[in-house]
Amino acid sequence: MVIPNIARISRGAEIYTPFAFVSVEDTSKPSNEKLRGQLRIYDLTKGRQVGSLLAETRKPEMIVASSSGEFLGITNKRKLHVWRIPTKNFKPDKIRKIKLSHTKNLNTLAFHPSERIVASGDATGRILIWRGFGNAKFSGSDGTKSELDEDRGDVRGNGDADTCTTWHWHSSGVRFLKFSTDGAYLFSGGMEGVIVVWQLDTGKRRYKPRLGSPLLSFVDSPDSSIACVSCMNNQVHLLKMPNMEVMKSIAGIKLPISSPNLGGCYRDVYGFDYSNKLVAVPTEDYCIQFYDLFENTEVSEVQVCERNFQPVDDITMYISLVSLSIDGKFMCTVDVKLPEEELGGLVTLKFWNQGSRAGQYFLSTVIYEPHSDAGISAIAFRPGKNMAVSSSFGGNFKVWVQSMLSQPSDEKNQSGWRCQSVGSYKNKPMTAATFSSDGSVLAVAAENVVTLWDPDNNTLVGVIAEALSPITKLSFIGTSPFLMSLSQSSKPQVAMWNVPNLSMQWSYSLFAEAACCSSSRSEFAVLALLSCPDGETLAEQDGVILLFDAENPKPVSSWSVKKARGGSVAFLKGDSSLDANRKDRIDGEASSLVYVNGSHEYVIFDPRSNEELHIGKSAHKNIQTEEPGPIGYASIFGELPKLESKKDVPEILFIPSERPWETIFSGSTHVLPPLTKLCPAFLASLLEKRPVANE
Repeated sequence: MVIPNIARISRGAEIYTPFAFVSVEDTSKPSNEKLRGQLRIYDLTKGRQVGSLLAETRKPEMIVASSSGEFLGITNKRKLHVWRIPTKNFKPDKIRKIKLSHTKNLNTLAFHPSERIVASGDATGRILIWRGFGNAKFSGSDGTKSELDEDRGDVRGNGDADTCTTWHWHSSGVRFLKFSTDGAYLFSGGMEGVIVVWQLDTGKRRYKPRLGSPLLSFVDSPDSSIACVSCMNNQVHLLKMPNMEVMKSIAGIKLPISSPNLGGCYRDVYGFDYSNKLVAVPTEDYCIQFYDLFENTEVSEVQVCERNFQPVDDITMYISLVSLSIDGKFMCTVDVKLPEEELGGLVTLKFWNQGSRAGQYFLSTVIYEPHSDAGISAIAFRPGKNMAVSSSFGGNFKVWVQSMLSQPSDEKNQSGWRCQSVGSYKNKPMTAATFSSDGSVLAVAAENVVTLWDPDNNTLVGVIAEALSPITKLSFIGTSPFLMSLSQSSKPQVAMWNVPNLSMQWSYSLFAEAACCSSSRSEFAVLALLSCPDGETLAEQDGVILLFDAENPKPVSSWSVKKARGGSVAFLKGDSSLDANRKDRIDGEASSLVYVNGSHEYVIFDPRSNEELHIGKSAHKNIQTEEPGPIGYASIFGELPKLESKKDVPEILFIPSERPWETIFSGSTHVLPPLTKLCPAFLASLLEKRPVANE
């Protein structure tokens, strides 16, 4: 929607009248209707639509207005629609329109701030500059129609423009165009993550590269000293002009990775730091973003793969697993390099040690092909010990331990990870692994069989009955003797196993997307889809979060959620400042449940209470402790001196006047006397009468 500065003549004077030009979707039309987008005009003072439709398009298009409000434009397939709006004595029937055509689909447009120049970018990366557009049809100031046809071709076919210039640098579609305030430069951006600055007169260009993500939009301040660019990775950069130096970057939680060429081999993975209340999100540029869920801010980014990232290229590498120890001291990642023409695939296992603060990790050990050429299905850390286990689809699992290596040269200890033992069960693929809360038992899933191991001696101590289908997740329920398993194949199942009895406690047939277990209670949460993943459903399908007690198959609580596909749930350590009044804290520690949906939107709540935890409460408290800065008059001239009232001034009592003319104006105007009687009496009441001495 745009609201140009429009005036109309009323009683011989120009009166500003707000008219809104709105791009809408007509939902009353059937879904198979080709033209559902409409461009309408609304009189905001009367609250109704005026005139006829300006245009009908396949979908609602973005409206762009010139700085003067005289011209409006939209892109529609291979044409650019431009309207001239009569800003004085506005009437809908006086709006004139031209079309500028191109051979490719157009994505965006921008008007020059002072001259009759319009720029548009197409899907192939070309930028077209039309100069002197509408000189023929828009020449009449009285709004009379021109004899020219609005559907004339582009400038090469005698279109309504003086010249048309084509620039080409972008390798894919242009996402934004923006003229500088003085009109001397044109800014463009797209999938390459580079801002291109074009000099309008000469066509010369300079660049602001390495912004790290495809660009979406660009705006600059009125004095052109600061610019702002938004990126597809949910990040905004503030740029100092004209050298475009990044002054500040504001990052939200990174968005899901779009991986059409990966097919079904990639699932959105998350790692959760229980103690520090962080989520670890893999990014497109081979990093792990650590995001503080309670403060709603980015903490850090860890570069996992040292590779140049090109957003326009196909994905050749991705991070398949992220796992953190419960205390956050260690992190393990698995990155997979995809084979090219079935050659050259590589699986790399990396161990990381925590630095001086939460979310800061440095690389400790790199292991190439830890399970030969087989993929890694799960990573788990042993609580209280420097030990981890990796399970493989190749039919084995490996136990890794940390060893300290002393270097006398610099007198520093460096820690490395090595393989202590290897285990397997009937050469079956090992699909999941987990440790008990005290670390004494290691559970590894051999397809649909749960095997129990002594992690110190790597000996098999028990086998639990088979599940319906291969198990994809295992987790012990707090300190209880129960083990939860998740199967996500065509025969889905959520099962609860009694480890001492080596038997199944209960099970459900649920299409579960994710599950998590509490570290202090015998409860766990399951994120279930409301429809079968193999059915004909949308990617953003709804789901439900179910909270269970381990011994009881009846859910304790349930919550309906949106966009469950690709989402996850996790228990996190609660914020003591937020949960000080809670009565259900155990051992002085409270836990909250976080749900991250498929679009990486998240919510934090207390699963045992109906009250919602508001994100960022502690941040608001920090803001309140700061002294507010001066604003308005005080920011320019300083604070005014405070004048104290004098207490020795006696209070003046109100005494009704003996002259009623002093209050004659109180009351309604229709009961006042005529002016001929009112004015002499009123003026006389203001005069002071003095006695005259007799001579």
